[in-house]
Amino acid sequence: MIEFTLWDILRNLALALRWTVALSLIAFIGGGLVGATLLCLRIGLGRKTQHVIGAYVGIFQGTPLLMQLFLAYFGVSLLGIDVSAWTAASLALTLYTSAYLVEIWRGCVEAVPRGQWEAARSLAMSFGEQLRHVILPQAARLAIAPTVGFLVQVIKGTALASVIGFVELTKAGGMIANASFKPFLVFGCVALFYFALCFPVSLAAQHLERKQHGRTA
Repeated sequence: MIEFTLWDILRNLALALRWTVALSLIAFIGGGLVGATLLCLRIGLGRKTQHVIGAYVGIFQGTPLLMQLFLAYFGVSLLGIDVSAWTAASLALTLYTSAYLVEIWRGCVEAVPRGQWEAARSLAMSFGEQLRHVILPQAARLAIAPTVGFLVQVIKGTALASVIGFVELTKAGGMIANASFKPFLVFGCVALFYFALCFPVSLAAQHLERKQHGRTA
């Protein structure tokens, strides 16, 4: 049996933590770009497009992320494309994130009073100008807190990437626990690493939400 000291456990988990952070950023940034595109299409095009995007959102919100990871990893392989665990996890988490962000942002756009749309139209602004100069700046302020808060869910969701063989924090914890026969200690350290990542983000979201309520009060 290999002897693992506490330092060995922390050092190896810290190395795996880099991949958790990288996957979280890819999913959040990629999901944000896809979500912003879908948002513009949803509010700018016809009812048929809205139904298609609504179905997209329903599929990704209504199915487990674990299943989405399996489909991304094994499903793409059926097309004759050799996909790595890193690519499959990035793809699945990006699509998953986009489905939630587009709904968060749509709610923020709808929270902007209708009078703002009417005022923009009275200035003979085009639909794109209304969005760019009047609606989206107001919606963006409302969206900051819930968007930052959702990042916590993305970080925790990366743990499921371990089931397709991607070595992030949870997968590394399992490997070290099997080698050291110290599962309680190892996964206790894993939990602390996740807490160290998620707690500051949660505090930031709460601070932004209080700040937003202070502005609107």
